[in-house]
Amino acid sequence: MSKKNSNVLNLKSLVLGNKKTSNLYSIFKKNLKPLNKKKSFIVGVSGGPDSLSLSALMKIFSIETKAKVFYVLIDHGIRKDSSKEAVKVKKLLKKHKISLVVLKNEEKINKNIQAKAREIRYKLLLNFSKKKRAKYILTAHHSDDQIETFFIRLSRGSGVQGLSSMKTITKLDKNITLIRPLLEFKKKDLILLAKKSFGKIFKDPSNYDSKYLRTRIRLLRENLDKTGIHHDQIIRSIKNLASANETLNNYINKISKNNISIRKKEIKINFENISKETLEIQLRILSGAIKKFAKSYYPPRSKKIKNVINILNLNNQKKLTLAGCLIQKSGKYLSIKKEA
Repeated sequence: MSKKNSNVLNLKSLVLGNKKTSNLYSIFKKNLKPLNKKKSFIVGVSGGPDSLSLSALMKIFSIETKAKVFYVLIDHGIRKDSSKEAVKVKKLLKKHKISLVVLKNEEKINKNIQAKAREIRYKLLLNFSKKKRAKYILTAHHSDDQIETFFIRLSRGSGVQGLSSMKTITKLDKNITLIRPLLEFKKKDLILLAKKSFGKIFKDPSNYDSKYLRTRIRLLRENLDKTGIHHDQIIRSIKNLASANETLNNYINKISKNNISIRKKEIKINFENISKETLEIQLRILSGAIKKFAKSYYPPRSKKIKNVINILNLNNQKKLTLAGCLIQKSGKYLSIKKEA
């Protein structure tokens, strides 16, 4: 038996030989069942236990299905030792014949570090996916991330859409889909899986830096547990909000058919009709339209879109720009284009 096959079989026996981690793999495989196995996959790797677990699960999955998988780490260069850390992760993955591609970010990140880094990460992963003609990007977000995202958005005054947190499947463009196959997994289970697979895990220093809101949310969660507000209860609330959000989306799709015209370089909205709807509906319609042409992966914050709606309703300014888009009002119609 070759050393390569020996390493692969060793990974399978490490994961599938344990009842708990074997069950995690069964759930993971079930989550990927609807996907086209003949298409290529991109796995986003950070080096933390979450992405190490995803890498191990995906390696076993690729052996069983013959799927083509690229494992990609984005080196943002924020920490001075980030390049050395990437080399360590690459060496660890190599233990199970997982080849890691490291992409270096060349953009400077001076403010809103975590948000900007996330935006750049998705942009680089998307570009790499297009280059490799991959259909799916997989990230290692789990249920603890889901809860943290819920509280972050709660602190910003988000509505139903924001509070329903992350989706398992998100369309990034017409050809590439973002998949979060670990969303129902708990962090502690992924730590176990990563240790079983690789023997050790890396810790991200930024996870312990209280200058980041996400870190402070983690401390808040520890206190919530003591008061009897537990993980599963919060996840249940998030799922309820997601269900309400889906109902709203169905209604928006219904009214959009008669009030929105989508062309290659322009979206036209019957603003006279849309402005009769609740503010939440108006926000979602404008947000969705702007996102189609926006420079950023994420749409503008609702506060900025509210300002645009207020200005348009007052009718004292008929031409505006937001997130790289030109928004122009003419009579009862609103035109949204990419800014020249």
